[in-house]
Amino acid sequence: MLSRTKVAALLATALLASACSQGSATRAPAAGDDRTTLRYFTFSAAPDHVEDLDAIVAAFEKENPKIDVVVETAPFDEYFTKLQTSIAGGTAPDTFELNYENFVTYASAGSLLDLGTVAGDGDTSVYAGESLAAFQRDGRQYALPASFSTVVLFYNKDLFEAAGVEPPTSDWTWADEKAAAAKLTDRKKGVFGDFQPVQFFEFYKTLKQAGGEFLSADGKKAAFDSPEGARAAEWLVSKVGEVMPTEAEIGGTADYDTNLFKSGKLAMWHNGIWQFAGMKDAPFAWDVVVEPGDKAKASAVFHNAVAVSAGAKAGKEAYAWARFLSSSDVAARTRIKSSWELPPVSDQQLLSGYLQDPVPANRQAVFDSLESIALPPVIERQQEMQDAVTKELTEAASGRKSVADALKAAAAEVDALLG
Repeated sequence: MLSRTKVAALLATALLASACSQGSATRAPAAGDDRTTLRYFTFSAAPDHVEDLDAIVAAFEKENPKIDVVVETAPFDEYFTKLQTSIAGGTAPDTFELNYENFVTYASAGSLLDLGTVAGDGDTSVYAGESLAAFQRDGRQYALPASFSTVVLFYNKDLFEAAGVEPPTSDWTWADEKAAAAKLTDRKKGVFGDFQPVQFFEFYKTLKQAGGEFLSADGKKAAFDSPEGARAAEWLVSKVGEVMPTEAEIGGTADYDTNLFKSGKLAMWHNGIWQFAGMKDAPFAWDVVVEPGDKAKASAVFHNAVAVSAGAKAGKEAYAWARFLSSSDVAARTRIKSSWELPPVSDQQLLSGYLQDPVPANRQAVFDSLESIALPPVIERQQEMQDAVTKELTEAASGRKSVADALKAAAAEVDALLG
């Protein structure tokens, strides 16, 4: 599912104090000891890519025989809570994965090491410029881009064929998707036509598709309580109980949509390319296309990076690992071969190998989706904003509030966070 983490918000001042005063709990070289052990914390490796990460670690340790990397993982919905707790408690990992949406919060809190202080003359031309710039703040590089992924429309080819419905194309609109989903839904057989989570990450994207903006031009006020916002929210909410299961039917089950699609009971699924590897053994034919739009096309693109803790005792070694994981040929080729998102490298020849994997067949859709990007809105109190919007949309999806009331309440909460 596209659901993003529910993070327990910690005050930025507390993060700053703990990051600057206590440092990492990992071993740096001691007197007479020339080995360094680094801890790396990640959410994207488990469960499908732990072996891939192990291969990258092994290659790094072979090139750097005096550095050992210890990998720690957590599921996304627990990851940032654990990360923030470790930072506040002075036990932060030396290096950790960080997504674009939460980058501003951590950089603002002083939790990240300025990589310029340990990078030496490291060449950054290997990175795609846009990806590198995404993790800069106040002219300083606080993380190195490690991967990017897009959201596409997965579809079960067998269900479409059995129902006599033409499969989706890149020209589809919301109306096309809605019509097909209705024909493909068969509640008696437990088959649903569509699944698109009703939450922040889908809302800002569909808002862009509807021609709206999430924040005002100066970034000081919510702008989504608008006709476009209402259209986007209604698009999401209207699916619930019609062509996708209700909140009660889902019942809080983890990975409900993943299991539903993989079991052959879901015709269309809005999700990210990180799902490709897990769907390799699906017992039916499936493919992907660029998501349908409304007034415009807009695809969600997510960037992940590797950051170094501000309190890391072995900054240069930590930077070496971050750079290897984010830009080495070994890391890039491993990601591409295993469909573990995409490396944000400037070498287009390297990226072209991604298209050679036959499942799914239309991998070109991943690159086509980059032509119309919807980046998530980012503020310092990011997680609170995401939770506020998701909470109100959930109220509308359950019928406890109207769409208009939910958007009004969400906008008021976001304005308060911006104030």
